[in-house]
Amino acid sequence: MIEFHCKNCGRQINVPDTHAGKTDKCPYCASIIAVPGTGSPGTVTRQSNSAKPETGSQNSVYDLTLLDIPPKNKIQDQPVDQMNGYEKAAEPQQEPNAAETETTTQRKLPWLIDIFLYPTSKAGITILGIVVVLRFLLRIVVLLLGGLSLQIPLFLIPFGMAWIIGILVRIVLYLYLYWYLCECIRDSASGGTRAPETIGHNPGFGEMLWQAIKTIGCFLFFLGPAFLYHLKTGQTDTIFCRLAAYAALFFFPMSLLAVVMFDSFKGLNPIVLIGSILSTFLPYCAMFMVLVWVVFFIIEKTPDLLELTGSAFIFWCLGIYLAMVVSHLLGWFYNRYERQLNWDV
Repeated sequence: MIEFHCKNCGRQINVPDTHAGKTDKCPYCASIIAVPGTGSPGTVTRQSNSAKPETGSQNSVYDLTLLDIPPKNKIQDQPVDQMNGYEKAAEPQQEPNAAETETTTQRKLPWLIDIFLYPTSKAGITILGIVVVLRFLLRIVVLLLGGLSLQIPLFLIPFGMAWIIGILVRIVLYLYLYWYLCECIRDSASGGTRAPETIGHNPGFGEMLWQAIKTIGCFLFFLGPAFLYHLKTGQTDTIFCRLAAYAALFFFPMSLLAVVMFDSFKGLNPIVLIGSILSTFLPYCAMFMVLVWVVFFIIEKTPDLLELTGSAFIFWCLGIYLAMVVSHLLGWFYNRYERQLNWDV
């Protein structure tokens, strides 16, 4: 055995003769040390009583065979700073408690009032203003050019161009509005209580169109039987046709929520939808009644697209506002009953 002292901390270290001339870390201060040769001054070589050769890892600080130190003494003799460092390094590896990871949404007002304040964030008001004001301005431009073209035929060309551009802009505007409503559903599902900010994410036309196609597919998927029955018989007032239409309306909110959350047509799986409705039957029925009332209010109060009056402008704003509330209600339903739904999204 070779006995020598660490040049940094001064403690005595014992190593086998086979490690003479090699380098390693001091088990006490972790500094790099060089094991002196057997004939170097300041070292003591003694014969090991064990006939079995002692082997160990060359690079490990805790190699007890290499440094010939009992486990208890080695742990106790480590500096306090070094031990604290090991404890700090181990802290991030501890699993957080369930209470710490679980997030709950706190509302400042009763939920029945707070859900109607969902669009009042800066982003929500901005989207509402852009959609409503831009559509209103486009309508004014088209009407002005149309009136001028009746008196001056030269304005027929700009009137036609403005009319075509107005249609294209409205299509893109409505697609963007619907995309934003889907974002409201996702944000509310994650616990959001106000309309989200989406400035950092500008969707492309294809993304917005695909989102709208998936929603139309939701409605046609359940309304398909009634539609096919109408095409075959030409009747819409039979019991079967009415039941099929009512079933489509009843399943539509859950299917829309599933398609938005899954972000695919996988949400139209009837087994998943039926199981989800059964597991949350009473809350879902209550939400369905609220949605039906809001949607029928929007449809009934939606003004004629050709109107340009103050009341039409107000009801148009109110319709978009309530559409955001409906989106928030769908997302909040998922956030509230996520465990019962048991969706792997």
